[in-house]
This record gives sequence, structure tokens and C-alpha cells, in this order.
Amino acid sequence: MTDNISSQISGSADLRLPDELRDPLKEHLNYLRERYLVNNWGNRIGFGDNPALVVVDLALFWTEPHHQMGSCVDSVVEATAQLLEVARKVNIPIFFTSLDFDFTNPASSRNKKCQLDLKPGDESLLQLDPRLKHRSSERIILKKHASAFKDTGFHDILSKLQVDTLIVTGVSTSHCIYATCRDGTNNYNIIVPAEAVGERCEIMHEVNLLDIDIDLGDVIPVQKVIEYLRGKSHA
Repeated sequence: MTDNISSQISGSADLRLPDELRDPLKEHLNYLRERYLVNNWGNRIGFGDNPALVVVDLALFWTEPHHQMGSCVDSVVEATAQLLEVARKVNIPIFFTSLDFDFTNPASSRNKKCQLDLKPGDESLLQLDPRLKHRSSERIILKKHASAFKDTGFHDILSKLQVDTLIVTGVSTSHCIYATCRDGTNNYNIIVPAEAVGERCEIMHEVNLLDIDIDLGDVIPVQKVIEYLRGKSHA
């Protein structure tokens, strides 16, 4: 049975659930999870032997609330930092992603869905949040699409490292996290530490986190991921 995870409320205040709807929604989502399990859907994948950690889009444009795409995701950054600390100690591959935004490239019809408020001189906003303490040895994958895999060569990199388990953290649950999990699910055991992912809109986070857990990977508490990683030091 899936772990009962109590996630912290993060994101934008104006996109949060009304207090009177939060508990009923979570109760219904838990009911849906149970119904899927009864139908043998949403079973556990578990960890493999060779994990890697990817931190998706925890750049300043997303982690500082006063920017267009920003919101209060401090708890996500803090949980990810905890995972990074352990991942570095046990020496597993670590990757980060950020947006490969070309200021000279005219917007396509696809970009009209979300027109980013970025202009020349804003390049620093796409730098990683300093709380992650990125190291020069940790590769940054610049992407033009939601998924860390699309048109980036990320799959080839992981294959060469013989990675079989991908731990996915960052933002946003309904967009870049979901897309990365979707593109990775056929090749890797996908593990999503619940407290280490988030987004601006609370209901979109909750619903998509359930969808990932049912269909794409295992959504489990950060502490259980840490325990698994610490076990790698004794392997």
C-alpha cells in the first residue's frame, strides 16, 4: 500500500485550495488511490541498484516568489538540499536542469500558452538556487521543453552510467516533473520524494502527484529515499 504522505503547503497563496476543501480533496485522492490498487494499478516499482538524482528547474526564476514563475517553494528546496547532501556522500550521479531560453529566437505558437517574462539581462534568473550548493562536477542540463529528456541527450548520459533508478526532484509537479517522469518511466525505476517536488498551484500538485504515483513511479517520503541512499554506502 502506498505510504500516507502529508505534504507541506507550498506554492502561490492565490493558487492554494480553500481551507474547507483541502481535507476533503485529500481524502478523495486517497480513496482514488485505494480504488486503483484494488484494480492492481499503482503497485510499487521499488529501487534498483544504480540510482541517479535529477533536480529539475530549481533556478531563481522558480524559487524566488517575486518572479513570474516563482512561488514559495522553500520546503521543496530544503528537502532537495537534504537529498543532495546524502547523494554527494554516497557518490551517486547528480544532475540539474534549467531552461535553455534563447532571447533571439521568436516565440513559436507553442510558446503562446505561457509567454515568459524574460528579457536580455535576465540570464541570472536561470541560475540554480544557491541553497542547492551546486558543484562544478555536477552536470547542468539545459532544456527547451518540459522534460529533462527531450532533445537533451539525458537518456544517453544515464545509459552510459548504467543508471537504473532515477530520483526526480524540483518543480513543477504538473509540468516538468510529470514530463520527466513520463519520458523516463520505460527505462528507469522512477522515484519521486514527495516533499522534494512542488509547484505554484496546490490542486495541480496534489492531483498530478497522485497520477505519477499510480502510473509512472513511486511517490514516497524523502526520509525513505535518504534511507535507501545511505544503504548504498554499505553496498
